[in-house]
Parts: sequence; C-alpha cells; structure tokens
Amino acid sequence: MPEKVMKDKVLCYIVRDGRLLVFRHTDYSYEEAGIQVPAGSVRAGETPEDAALREAREEIGLKEFKVVGKLGEVEYDISPYRFEIQKRHVFHLELVESAPERWASQEDHDGEREPTHFECFWVPLEAAHILQSGQGALLGRLFD
Repeated sequence: MPEKVMKDKVLCYIVRDGRLLVFRHTDYSYEEAGIQVPAGSVRAGETPEDAALREAREEIGLKEFKVVGKLGEVEYDISPYRFEIQKRHVFHLELVESAPERWASQEDHDGEREPTHFECFWVPLEAAHILQSGQGALLGRLFD
C-alpha cells in the first residue's frame, strides 16, 4: 500500500436562514460523488482562511463571502480514493449577496483541465448529515 501523505484542506459551511449551501457533481452520480460543501486544498503561501474564501468562490460561482469564524480542525483519511490524510480547516462563511434556491456552477481549475460542473442548492441544517466523506464532522459547532 502506498505511504499516506498529509494535506492541508479547507471545508466551508455557508449558512443562511438555517440552511447549508451544498452541491452535487452533475458529471457523476450521487453514488460516486455524494453531496458536498465547498472544499479544497490550501495552496503554498496561502492561509487556510484565504483558501476557504477562494474555494467558495471557485466552486459556488458567487463572489461575496465573509468569514464568520473557524470552527476547528479535523483529520480525515480519504483512502483508498487517494492515499492521503486530510487536515481539514473548517470555516463558517456567510454569503453576503443574494442567491437563488438552486443554480448551476462550474470550477474551471485555472484552465489546467476540463471544468467540473456542479448543481448548488440549500438544505436544512438538520438534514446536513447527508454530506459525504466526513464533511459534516463539525456541523454541530455551528450551534456552540
């Protein structure tokens, strides 16, 4: 088995009116990709807070976010999908512009590969346990 590497990642809980902003990959089935929140890698020289704002903008397609606070950090072993342990910095963000109930978005990956297509929508916080790959691990801290 390959040696696992540790990667710094961010997760974004974007909350409005008791609902969490989530998305699904429209190029994959629910069985393959599940329901997710904006997330991604912390780039070299980037703070986790800046990475959270960048990932939210890239994946959701909206621009006006502010950081409410950092909820904590959690480690997640994502093997065998990738042999890595993710150190996830989890942030509570607020969307400070209007947004529809449901919309299409895409992440362009800086033109390095084909865009990834998403369908974004809101779910009640009480239903957020549907998040894949342990992404909901710190949702309870929204209520602390």
